[in-house]
Amino acid sequence: PAVQVIASGRLFKQGILLKSATALERLEHVGTVVFDKTGTLTTGTPELVPGEWREADLAAAAALAAASRHPLARALAAAAPVHGPAPAEVREHPGDGLEAGDARLGRWEFAVGGGEAPEADGPELWWRADAAAPPLRFRFVQRLRADAAETVAALRARGFAVRLLSGDRPGPVEAAAREAGISEWLAAQRPADKVARLNEWRAAGERVLMVGDGLNDAPALAAALVSLSPASAADLAQTAADAVFQGDRLAPVAETLLVARRAGRLVRTNFALALGYNAITIPLAMAGLVTPLIAAVAMSTSSLVVMGNALRLMKRDRR
Repeated sequence: PAVQVIASGRLFKQGILLKSATALERLEHVGTVVFDKTGTLTTGTPELVPGEWREADLAAAAALAAASRHPLARALAAAAPVHGPAPAEVREHPGDGLEAGDARLGRWEFAVGGGEAPEADGPELWWRADAAAPPLRFRFVQRLRADAAETVAALRARGFAVRLLSGDRPGPVEAAAREAGISEWLAAQRPADKVARLNEWRAAGERVLMVGDGLNDAPALAAALVSLSPASAADLAQTAADAVFQGDRLAPVAETLLVARRAGRLVRTNFALALGYNAITIPLAMAGLVTPLIAAVAMSTSSLVVMGNALRLMKRDRR
């Protein structure tokens, strides 16, 4: 318990909130870290790129986008100078997009429905006001978090396998993976596909930490051995995650895993100290060789040793 309290306090000071009492124990055994892309590996604030659409089209699409917390939808809603309120009946299809009557906003397959999708060089949303209207593309620029490559390198240096699992198209996913230094990636993954991949890796003996932020990541967060979510994530993702971290950096992911491993080692050390203490002192006490004063001092000393060992967790690892 002393180690758990100190570890939780150290993480909390760095903006990492553990929501599950068993999260640290599960984090200690993680061997694979899987990142979502949009809003997790990348920043949560995409920028809309000017395109071949009118302000009226942008306003209409932004009104529908305002009903979602997906990073691209929020960026679209923020980019419209003026837009009306969201339609009364909006349905969000995780991994696909938004629908209100005949209007659709989201993936090509969802919004347009047929034909081969044009080549994409970055994140995008397709808008179709109704079945007769021509589809319009809203393209976005989204940059990696400032320390994404550094964090991935640190995780790999500590022996973790790192993968990227995204619902986006192969082009943008490959570019993000290459920039972050991730060699294993999967694109066009729907929520059910992500859960299936996690189950496959678990069946193969891998212990996976899932890091995601979107509504469509919630099933994967729940399916992983343990999960993390940024504070900017959708409410459902934060609810499903075992821990939530604040800020625009990914360093908390590496810090959480480091603290969990050190906490596990300290717990085992404390058990060894406690067993060794009892193995020596109980026979002496039963033989009548220990006075009450010595017994009281020895008992207090053992508690101080265990607490002092747990407090070592407060020391930061400069590496």
